[in-house]
Amino acid sequence: MAAPASPTLTTSPRDFEHSDLYKGVYAYVKDYMSRYDISHDMSHIIRVLAIAKHIHIEELAANPWKKLHKQAIILAALLHDVGDKKYLQPGEDAETMIVDVLQKHGCPPRFVSKVALIVEHVSYSSEVKRPQLVKAIVAAHPELAIVQDADRLDAIGAVGIARCFAFGGAKAGDRGLGGCIDHFSDKLERIEGMMKTETGKMMAAERTQRLIEFRGWWEEEHGLVS
Repeated sequence: MAAPASPTLTTSPRDFEHSDLYKGVYAYVKDYMSRYDISHDMSHIIRVLAIAKHIHIEELAANPWKKLHKQAIILAALLHDVGDKKYLQPGEDAETMIVDVLQKHGCPPRFVSKVALIVEHVSYSSEVKRPQLVKAIVAAHPELAIVQDADRLDAIGAVGIARCFAFGGAKAGDRGLGGCIDHFSDKLERIEGMMKTETGKMMAAERTQRLIEFRGWWEEEHGLVS
C-alpha cells in the first residue's frame, strides 16, 4: 500500500481548518496557553485569529492582486504567543517550539520556515528594537503585517483595556491601577501609528479613541485623590 501523501498548504482555507495540521496546532496552542493568565489566554488567540481573517478578507477585497497565504496567516495567528518572552520558562526556546509543533503535524518544510519567521517578528518589542528588519520581512512576507495588526488590535479598545488590567494584576501588581493607566500612554495609544494594513489602521483609530476616552474618565474620577 502506498504511503499517504505529505500534507500541503494548497487546500482551500475552509478545508485547511479541518486538516490534521490545523487541528494538531490548535490543540497544542490551547494546551500551551492554559498556563498563561487571562490577558494572554486561548480567548486572546481566538480573537487574534478572527481579526486576522477579517483583515485578510478586507485587504484582498481592496487589493485583489495581492498575494497573501491565508493558511500561513492562520498558523502564525494561532502560534504567535507560543514562547512569549514574558512567560517563557527556563530551558524553553520559542523558535524550537514553533518549528517542532509544525513539523510534528506535517507542515511542509518551506512553510515551517515562513510561519516561524512571521511568529518570531509579531511582537511590538521586536519591531521597536529592529524596525528596519521587520520592514524588510513584511516586504517579503506580507502576512506578517496582518498578524501583527490583528495582535495589536486586541491590545487596544475595550478588550485591550480589560487585558491591560488583567496583565497588571497578574504580572505587575506592584504598579497598581495607576500603572495600568500609565501603560495607555506609554504604549497602547502609540499602537495606532504602527499599523500596516489599511483595514488595521481604520480599526485602530476607533479603538484608540476608546482608550483615550477611558483614560479621560479615569483622570476625572481619580482627580479627587490629588
